[in-house]
Amino acid sequence: MTDPNLDLARFTPVNHLWPELVERLGLERSRRAVQQALDLQAMHGTTSTMPLLLVETCGLALVQTEQLRRQTGLVGAGEHLVLLLSQRTACLQLLQSS
Repeated sequence: MTDPNLDLARFTPVNHLWPELVERLGLERSRRAVQQALDLQAMHGTTSTMPLLLVETCGLALVQTEQLRRQTGLVGAGEHLVLLLSQRTACLQLLQSS
């Protein structure tokens, strides 16, 4: 469920992945995808992981928060955080869900 070989350093932090996901899927389906990511974290995650949502496929994974910090400088500490990741555009965005 976690991929230690994922090189997050090659991804650029942006603020447009969430709006693009909502535009493509609609608000309700986008919220459902984020909720499923948070459910994965609740079922299989630990305090040292966070959910990752692939925006192209809505695939889910868990990523180590330390790996995120070390490779990108982003701090993924806190509740209800989801890492949106676009492999096609090599972008990522931290999303705080309510």
